[in-house]
Amino acid sequence: MTPFEKIRAIAFDVDGVMTDGGLICFDDGNFIRVFDAKDSMALRVASLQGIKLAVITGGVSPSLVQRFKKCGVPLEDIYLHSRDKMRDFRRFCERHSLSPDEVLYAGDDLPDIPVVKAAGIGAAPCDSVPEVLACADFVSSRPGGKGCIREICELVLKSQGKWELDIAGYEKMY
Repeated sequence: MTPFEKIRAIAFDVDGVMTDGGLICFDDGNFIRVFDAKDSMALRVASLQGIKLAVITGGVSPSLVQRFKKCGVPLEDIYLHSRDKMRDFRRFCERHSLSPDEVLYAGDDLPDIPVVKAAGIGAAPCDSVPEVLACADFVSSRPGGKGCIREICELVLKSQGKWELDIAGYEKMY
């Protein structure tokens, strides 16, 4: 059994993982983030295949909630303004009766390190900070916002024989 076969959930940071970390800032304090559509589709496939999903981010924005709801992440599993990511990771695990070793967590910067270390598979985009790269179990060949989450979802789902789109479920849910 590969480590990816035991994964029942994928949790991840946003800026630097789902995005390249760049932010366009407006005078009113709002930001624009750019997401890779292929990452988003992979999350939808994972959701439809029964993988639990969570977002644990320091970011705060109604647009994040809307983006990730459209990717199959339930509202209650979107943790915004997270300053203690381990606390939110534990909440997610408890909510779904998951052992941490059944969760893959992807992060790229210093606040992610405790969760990267605690998860069954700690993953990182290839352009993560050196401290995260040093403790990650898996380093994606892709940078944040450029297919990192797609690669991770594919590895998990292919190892479980689940990498296929449920068209009927997709049509119904999305």
